[in-house]
Amino acid sequence: MRAARVPLRHSLVTRLLVTSVLIAVAAIAATAWLATRTATRAITQEQGRSLTEEKGVYDLLVGYAATHAKWSGAQKLIDERAAKLGRRITLTTADRTVIADSGGGLSLRTARPSALVDPLNLDLGLVGGDDHIDARAAGPFRVPAAERPQLQKAAADAMGCLRKTGVPGTLEQLPNGRPTITLASADPDAAGCVSRLRDLATTSEAKALRTLGQSAARCLGMGAGLTVYLSPDFSPTLMKTGIDDGSLQRDIVPAELLFRPANGAGATRVRECVDKSRRTMLRKYVSPPALLFVTDPGTGADRTRFTLSRANTTRIVATTGAVLLVTIVVTVLVGRRLVRPLRALTVAAEAHTPAPVSRQDEIGLLARALNDSAVRRERAETQRRAMVSDVAHELRTPLTNIRSWLEAAQDDLAPTDGQLLALLHEEAVQLQHIIDDLSDLAAADAGTLRVHPSPVVVRDLLAQVADAHRAAADNSGVRLETATEGDPVLTADPVRLRQLLGNLVSNAIRYTPTGGTVTVTAAGPTITVRDTGIGIAPDHLPKIFDRFWRADTSRSRATGGSGLGLPIARKIAEAHGGALTAESTPGAGTTFTLRLP
Repeated sequence: MRAARVPLRHSLVTRLLVTSVLIAVAAIAATAWLATRTATRAITQEQGRSLTEEKGVYDLLVGYAATHAKWSGAQKLIDERAAKLGRRITLTTADRTVIADSGGGLSLRTARPSALVDPLNLDLGLVGGDDHIDARAAGPFRVPAAERPQLQKAAADAMGCLRKTGVPGTLEQLPNGRPTITLASADPDAAGCVSRLRDLATTSEAKALRTLGQSAARCLGMGAGLTVYLSPDFSPTLMKTGIDDGSLQRDIVPAELLFRPANGAGATRVRECVDKSRRTMLRKYVSPPALLFVTDPGTGADRTRFTLSRANTTRIVATTGAVLLVTIVVTVLVGRRLVRPLRALTVAAEAHTPAPVSRQDEIGLLARALNDSAVRRERAETQRRAMVSDVAHELRTPLTNIRSWLEAAQDDLAPTDGQLLALLHEEAVQLQHIIDDLSDLAAADAGTLRVHPSPVVVRDLLAQVADAHRAAADNSGVRLETATEGDPVLTADPVRLRQLLGNLVSNAIRYTPTGGTVTVTAAGPTITVRDTGIGIAPDHLPKIFDRFWRADTSRSRATGGSGLGLPIARKIAEAHGGALTAESTPGAGTTFTLRLP
């Protein structure tokens, strides 16, 4: 028999192929993303390194310009730094006239400058801070060597004062030669210790600061009686002057009284005028502004460039295609190898033959499961056919008897008296009994066998069962006894429980010879029915709960029952959540044990 072909879109090979391709694409995408992220990080680091190099060059040249009036000595400095960095460093004027160049190369007419080197107009993006004038540009504000001991003594006094307050401070020297103290924490007493040093100005400093204040006052357009007082750190204060003697009066005038609106614009303008006047005074002491170029020595590029060439692009596309191709080929081969045994299983299942088992993987387990399923299905089919035959036989006998008696009565061969009615009634009752048993089994198989639990006194229950079967036991010459330990009470369906025990007791009476004993005992949730009958052979014991099964197949209904009592009893026990088991010794008797939860 030829197995039906699976549509391509539903094929396991197709699904495996699609899954593998998706995994490959995801892997390639993840690898590409990781490579991109790595390259981006490297580029960022390279750009950061380049920016750091440019900052270093910028700071070096700004420092030179702040302390030299001309660029004439910058060539040697630029050559040394360019050799260290492996870059070309060039300084030009605003019109691109070369001032100093570390090496010849391409023209920089169209190149983008890295920065403008001007110590009086710093690039805050490179140096940080908020002061546009480099502190190294001291000019007339530099303290002469002869005046520095005065400041050093004031610094020593301030440090001694700080030791008394317990607030630590750091003593440093500014580029203009002034000592300064930085406090570790804000403290009013400590601030008082350093205030004298901060406000103390030497003779040369006072002269330069006075000139700066006068220039700032002219910039502000201030009238007579007002001037700008500047401390050594260039902090401005508007103050009144004596009209007659020209002395400086310590009457501070807020800047917002001079300039409107009163929103700080006055203080900002004062700051701008002070910076402008300071630049004017410092200009002749510093180098003129110059454009800085930091470029690649070979290409003249002003920044690191990363490009993907055509060869690299082709290589990436080819590698990606090769990975996908290998993935597809491997997936198809593996898929065909997986599908081949599955097709063999399909053929075996359709032909109702055992499937070949030659593997130890999941497919081998599936083949074994299919073979076991086929065996169980065949066994179930055999049992079904036997059950149908037994049901037909069990129903045919009482129906045949009823029909025979009725036909005899119609033909006046049998009198229609009470005896005939009794015989017909007995056969109808037997027929009804078989139908009821089959109905109970069908309900149990469908899971609809309902129980209605309620408290049951076990002693009363056993007495009721014994009374119902006392007559049958007496007619068979069998002694029926009951025994109960204590006074147990179970939660169970009393009707179903009487039915279960009735089946066991009637079965025990039927197979116990005259003079034998049937004993029903109860101990807690366990009830046993023990007889001294013929017993059951060991090979027959596992089959006693099968439907319509009899140890002696030649026995009739009259002696062997319908064969449904024990299966029904087990189903009732299982419906209560309990279990029914049997033990037997041939020639000695049988014991059925019911254990309820």
